[in-house]
Amino acid sequence: METPITQPTKWTKRFAFDVALMLEGSGEPLDAILRKNGLSTNDLLKLSVDPLYAKQVDAYRKEIRTNGITFKLKAQSQAEILLDTSFDLIHSPAVAPAVKADLIKATVKWAGMEGRAESSDTSAGGGVRITINLAGQDVQTQLVEEPQSRILELEADEVS
Repeated sequence: METPITQPTKWTKRFAFDVALMLEGSGEPLDAILRKNGLSTNDLLKLSVDPLYAKQVDAYRKEIRTNGITFKLKAQSQAEILLDTSFDLIHSPAVAPAVKADLIKATVKWAGMEGRAESSDTSAGGGVRITINLAGQDVQTQLVEEPQSRILELEADEVS
């Protein structure tokens, strides 16, 4: 039975990553990690019984033991924090629409939510497939579509 989430957590994936590094004998000492995150040892004791936190720390420890401290793992930890900055910039009236569009495109790409090709001969995204059969000729298919970047530019203009 899963425990319902009734309060937001006091930990981030970066915090869990730092603790996992420390537990694997690398990274900063525990007191520095706690100080950097504004937490006390009592807060850490409370977090240690949070199943989501424990699972995240265990996953990071396993990744560190299996693959070492990879660039990808560090980048994933940083990206988690940078999403907040990206969100703030996208919703700021002081940011240019072109910058907002780039941030939206990047976020969609990082999330893996870009259009997926249905088969190897079509490009990602929507479109119209037209098949013309002329008597005695081979069938040829051509995909006609609106460029994805144009669609995102239109959406970004609507944001401002």
